Amino acid sequence: GFLFNNGLTVAWAGWQWDVPRTTEHIRIGLAPPQVPVLARTPISQMQLRLQINVDAASISLTDHHVGELGMHEPIPTADVDDPMARLLVRKGPYDPPEEILRENWYFGPNEHIHLDGGFKAGSIYDVFYTPRDCPVVGAGLLATRDLASFLRYGINTPTAGSIDHVVGEGQSQCGRFLRTYLYLGLNLDEAGRTAIDGILAHIAGGRRGEFNHRYGQPSVQPTSSFGHLFPFSDLSQKDPVSGTTAGLLDRQINKGGLPKIFYTDTSSEYWRGDAGLSHSDIGSGKDVVLPDVVRRYFFSGTQHGVGVAKWSDRTLFGSQGQNHMNVIDYRPLYRAALLNLLAWVREDISPPDSRYPTGKDRIRREDALEALQEIPGLALPGGSAMTAVYPMDLGPDAHKGIGKMPPVLAAEPYPCWVSALDDDGNEIGGVAMPDIAVPVATHTGFNPRHVNTGGAGQLLEYIGSTVPFAVDKQVREASGDPRLSLAERYDDRNDYLRKVLAVAQALAAERYILADDIDLCVEIAATRYDICFAGTQWR
Repeated sequence: GFLFNNGLTVAWAGWQWDVPRTTEHIRIGLAPPQVPVLARTPISQMQLRLQINVDAASISLTDHHVGELGMHEPIPTADVDDPMARLLVRKGPYDPPEEILRENWYFGPNEHIHLDGGFKAGSIYDVFYTPRDCPVVGAGLLATRDLASFLRYGINTPTAGSIDHVVGEGQSQCGRFLRTYLYLGLNLDEAGRTAIDGILAHIAGGRRGEFNHRYGQPSVQPTSSFGHLFPFSDLSQKDPVSGTTAGLLDRQINKGGLPKIFYTDTSSEYWRGDAGLSHSDIGSGKDVVLPDVVRRYFFSGTQHGVGVAKWSDRTLFGSQGQNHMNVIDYRPLYRAALLNLLAWVREDISPPDSRYPTGKDRIRREDALEALQEIPGLALPGGSAMTAVYPMDLGPDAHKGIGKMPPVLAAEPYPCWVSALDDDGNEIGGVAMPDIAVPVATHTGFNPRHVNTGGAGQLLEYIGSTVPFAVDKQVREASGDPRLSLAERYDDRNDYLRKVLAVAQALAAERYILADDIDLCVEIAATRYDICFAGTQWR
């Protein structure tokens, strides 16, 4: 209703080729053309990364980084007896791998891979093999552009004559898809007309994805591959490792048809190692200038997906964190961002200033980890177990979209920048929801994996943490908590909510939230207050 009430027509582009098509899970997806076997030269392999949360004798041949929630189509091998296939295992994402003897594992007829003794929860497995099929993955990019053009300019369409502007909105994987779309300069249709006027790429960070190369797996996120390649920032800069000079928007700027762009990110995209690269100079570490058509907003203290008012350390993906999950609901910020982009596209009304970690509000991840060590009850991820973005060599045919797997990590990882923190451990380098600006807890964009699901200390993908303050000074001092207690901050619950209301009103005045969402922000804060302090005497 929110979209329709604001004059929008909603169309979905089913651009992904490997979405499930079973009777239980039917999703709109692309039926791409296939590359014939004889045309697949040079011969290459794909890399499939597998990490599970429960021990298993076999694993289906598909992406598992969101567990059973993904249910992606399996990618069967061309030859179950392929002697060139390899299986590696490692403890951490960049630890030296151990190769498992070919005689100890095999491809099953049911599109699974089987391992003698079974696969262990939390261990990271990489299988390299030649798939049976070779879809033209990049056709999804063209299909999305052509859908936008068809609905906008077409005569025999349901929307003929009714579409004035097109905004492309994508979250997470779809946000990285839109970054790839821009990187390839695809925003002019076959007639040379602009397809999309505005782009909202949400929780994409600084990455792209496996959207336009041989054996591409669109849902792959953490694996070092094509989606982790330089460039990361919009305008050209020099990669000090490769010597290449490039920017994400170079092609689109040169061709024309550059849309207005909003990037919105949470803390999770920074802590996984890539979002900070999108607005930093890799060589000097300094902030880079944003193009005039770009706004960037960082939602301080939030996790990849919207937090819910539920006290839990279990995720939808079947994994478990060492901390309770982040509870911040940032949807009011996102709703305002969408309408601000629409106003910019429709009426040329300048949006609010960008708010993201820059200057003194931007620090290295290792410095933030050190600062957070003083907070009792907050488990921290291990330094060597954390993801990063590495310069890599994907082989001599990488420019053709054909990678040599596994890629060679060519140098030390690029720097990882995150937001600076206040005395409570909350982030200051962006725009904060009222319940972070007026806090009752510390909120982070990371949460380490629990020993119960293996890989303890590794970053739990997409998930953040919430650690409430002590109720009063006595409890705080007994636990050694440096953060002021609830009673030292607020007179009572009503006093707390009055302060929340004042912050919400200020955010609305600056257009970072909608005026209609002021009461919603107070309600969100009240709910989080209650779940943090349910059962305590202090109200």
